[in-house]
Amino acid sequence: MAIKTPDWVKHAVFYQIYPDAFARKVPPHQKWLLDVPLEDWDAPPTYQGYKGGNLWGVIDKLDYLQDLGVTALYFTPIFRSASNHRYHTHDYYGIDPLLGDREAFDLLLKAAHEKGFKVVLDGVFNHASRGFFFFNDILENGPNSPWLDWFKIQGWPLSAYDGSLPANYVSWIDYRALPQFNHDNPAVREYIMQVGEYWLHQGIDGWRLDVPDCVKADGFWEEFRERVKGVNPEAYIVGEIAFDATQWLDGKQFDGVMNYPFGRLTAAFIIGDRVDKDIIPHFYEPYEPLDAPGYAKGIEELLARHPWEIQLTQLNLLDSHDTSRFLSIAKGDRTSAKLGALLLFTFPGTPNIFYGDEIGIEGGHEPDCRKGFPAEEKWDSEALAYYKQLIRIRKKYRALCTGDYQTLYAQEKVYVFARISEEEALIIAVNNGQEKAEINLSELEKVPSLLTIKPNNMIHGEGSSNWDNAQLQLIIPPRCGLILAS
Repeated sequence: MAIKTPDWVKHAVFYQIYPDAFARKVPPHQKWLLDVPLEDWDAPPTYQGYKGGNLWGVIDKLDYLQDLGVTALYFTPIFRSASNHRYHTHDYYGIDPLLGDREAFDLLLKAAHEKGFKVVLDGVFNHASRGFFFFNDILENGPNSPWLDWFKIQGWPLSAYDGSLPANYVSWIDYRALPQFNHDNPAVREYIMQVGEYWLHQGIDGWRLDVPDCVKADGFWEEFRERVKGVNPEAYIVGEIAFDATQWLDGKQFDGVMNYPFGRLTAAFIIGDRVDKDIIPHFYEPYEPLDAPGYAKGIEELLARHPWEIQLTQLNLLDSHDTSRFLSIAKGDRTSAKLGALLLFTFPGTPNIFYGDEIGIEGGHEPDCRKGFPAEEKWDSEALAYYKQLIRIRKKYRALCTGDYQTLYAQEKVYVFARISEEEALIIAVNNGQEKAEINLSELEKVPSLLTIKPNNMIHGEGSSNWDNAQLQLIIPPRCGLILAS
């Protein structure tokens, strides 16, 4: 079977929005709903406090996002929930009232599409919440509830809140706030399938799936793919699998996953032993610094792990709502953040920016990584200009989206690779060392496309280059990167 993934994803630049902390606006007609006590926007985020960011605020930010250059928006959950992160779903068919309810969502989706953005929502289909109707009925009516088989009840009485008593039901990682669905129940299965279809019919462009590896029912994600693609063959399905996702990336389930292995490798190379060990994300452990040969080996193994069609729709990232910020892992070293971003935007797959990375937001373990998007006077304008440049380059050169990947050089702290298509060739070089690097790429006859095109136009970064027949000499300043294009 030929693997088919959405073409638009290969050329997209994603921006991940955490709605509670991104932007807030209160339209007069919803003042009664949204004018409520909230946590101070600039105060450190907490587990239970609400910043009050909403979808009206996102609508106001669409011009900013368009100017940044991103083309696709991934929202962490927006359905009704009694938590600021909204992974505790109460109603899969209702938009959370603090976000502005269904009216705000419909206007956001329309405005986003008119500006050319794709919109991907977060589907939390492994577990629900204590407030989810079908589970809440069990809490109210005990063994008399008609919905017992929707969950995995182990005994009576249920204890949904008192941790001193047995919960008596299966929950995600034994966290009783998140009762786990019984996915072997045909009714549960059909319910989730119809939720997936419903929002695609409303116009969304794909689903990001929360902890899908925890769903063990046979054929569940194969059916989900069939149902989703039946509504929209170009819908994007991306799973949250933090480690080896090979079994889910067979072309019958997901189009890609959140590419944490890329983030781990890049942090280990770029940040190395400068890492803040107190805030290393659990997704990045065990953490061992890498030199260029180690990074090259890891990248080659990663690229060999999945079919190329899948690799081109991987959701590549440096950080997310579940990790410390890359900049903070690097103890605020902005050079590390720049070099990490350079590798992110030149790697096969679609780059994903966690909101605020482009303006230098810092943050440790959750919830610290979910700070309120700051006022403009607090932005790192140099970082913003840098991100805009990388996005422009990514969008201009097709080879960065779908071209082949070829490692050219990896010694000590210097890593050089090429992205090559039929008509374009780019060379990306990173010197992560403390000294100027002067290297000679002398075996380029093994990459005939490079010799045919000979990219020599420096479109990004610092340094110099010189072609001498079939050899390329590069001079790269310390802790710098560059891009040569044809």
